[in-house]
Amino acid sequence: MFKNHPKGLIPAALANMGERFGYYIMNAVLLLFLISKFGLPDEQGSLIYSLFYAGIYVLSLVGGFIADRLKNYKGTIQTGLVIMATGYILLSIPILATNQNHIWLLTYTCVALFFIAFGNGLFKGNLQAIVGQMYDNFEKEAALKGEEALKEAKARRNPGFQIFYVFINVGGLIAPFVAPLLRSWWLSKKALIYIAELPELCHKYITFGQNMVSSNASAEQIQNSSKLYDNLIQFTEKVSGSAINEAEQLHTFCSKYLDVYNTGVHYSFIASVIAMLISLVIFLSYKKMFPNPVKVKKEIVNYSKEEKLQMAKEIKQRIYALFAVLGIAVFFWFAFHQNGTSLSLFAKDFVITSKIPPEIWQAINPFFVILLTPVIIWIFSRMKDKGNEPSTPKKIAIGMGIAGIAFLFMAIISYMNNYPSANEFRGIAEATREVQKTGPWVLFVLYFFLTVAELFISPLGISFVSKVAPKHLLGLCQGLWLGATAVGNGLLWIGPLLYNKYPIWICWTVFLVLCAVSMIVMLGMVKWLERVTK
Repeated sequence: MFKNHPKGLIPAALANMGERFGYYIMNAVLLLFLISKFGLPDEQGSLIYSLFYAGIYVLSLVGGFIADRLKNYKGTIQTGLVIMATGYILLSIPILATNQNHIWLLTYTCVALFFIAFGNGLFKGNLQAIVGQMYDNFEKEAALKGEEALKEAKARRNPGFQIFYVFINVGGLIAPFVAPLLRSWWLSKKALIYIAELPELCHKYITFGQNMVSSNASAEQIQNSSKLYDNLIQFTEKVSGSAINEAEQLHTFCSKYLDVYNTGVHYSFIASVIAMLISLVIFLSYKKMFPNPVKVKKEIVNYSKEEKLQMAKEIKQRIYALFAVLGIAVFFWFAFHQNGTSLSLFAKDFVITSKIPPEIWQAINPFFVILLTPVIIWIFSRMKDKGNEPSTPKKIAIGMGIAGIAFLFMAIISYMNNYPSANEFRGIAEATREVQKTGPWVLFVLYFFLTVAELFISPLGISFVSKVAPKHLLGLCQGLWLGATAVGNGLLWIGPLLYNKYPIWICWTVFLVLCAVSMIVMLGMVKWLERVTK
């Protein structure tokens, strides 16, 4: 699996793994953190999450442009790691959100997220561009040995990007456990326990006070969450106004619980800072091994008019092919990254996860990436030996179809269980909700299909870009791939909107249709794309 690849591949993958580990610690809890920290509705929290996620990839265009203009990919990457670490340091400072500081503290948090997004933009696409350059140099060296060696070297590019992708997901596999573990540890230090629904209840009580009406079940949850408040009476009795001193006591408890709960999450961002520093040390240690940007030499050559037209036509065809695949990528990432929004909310609301925090379920995806990547590489290798391996464009089309299967499965499960909208479901008595919830096996099936789809699209899409991009615009074109991801991420808020407003099978059906249409369109372009990438 690791043989016959450029020497710099593994160090670059390790540097990327460190950065991804720190990033996924934050990303695994970001939406639920915004909701628990500031008491935001799902839709508002999802909007901030979508803008942040889109910003990461939009700013990758800026990062690619800077690196291309300065011809300093390595320096740009280093700067990105430092800026990201700064953002995580800002996030790691625990400040209790109150009605008095709500606006400036939310602004402060968004500024910290901007630092992370901008640093990621300087880092992500340019490191991918360096990996692409490794394979360009690898193929040039192989060409000197003959046609057969060149053919073999070219065949290593896709597996190389898949290996690179595996290292990303090693960090993604471990990271979702960090924040929940630190949060639960900090709660236990303060004689409290973790209950996923409790921050929302606390915010409601603080906001609405004695006018809030809750169920006995919710009152029991609040009572059981603290060893210090075993003598608290039913929650509905607390807010009825019959015992003012007890209501004030509950108000104090809610403020304390939110402070402790979110402080534990803040401390997890310190692990992200450490991960950035480790990534920086790895990158600096192997810096000399990484290739420098391709410098296009201006040669004085007298081309005929026909030759100039032919070269211009070829570049146009490459750019058209690039944007065609980018268009498909928009819809894939819009669907796939629901794992951080509507699918994360689904794990919290509709899945029996009483002993497992909902954030941890995001580790299933990187687990499957690590498990399935060697299998998929082996399958494609066998198909290549038999001469029937699908082209990269065809693999991307197949990936969209598999993503559609994932959402078809979710739509069927939700329809069969007669699930209403999430808002309506939360209004049902807790005992009834618990009976109607589905088992965790649903998440395993869902993420199995989504992961296979991801392996057909994401690493191969990056590889495709490295093939068709003009060499003097390599960083910018990798930024365009990430920019397409940004457009998809900018639409993520639509998922929670549908999820909360309509029966949730409708939400999943929308994504099924998007994936199916994208697959059909991609299949229609396959022959043209295959000609362009020869």
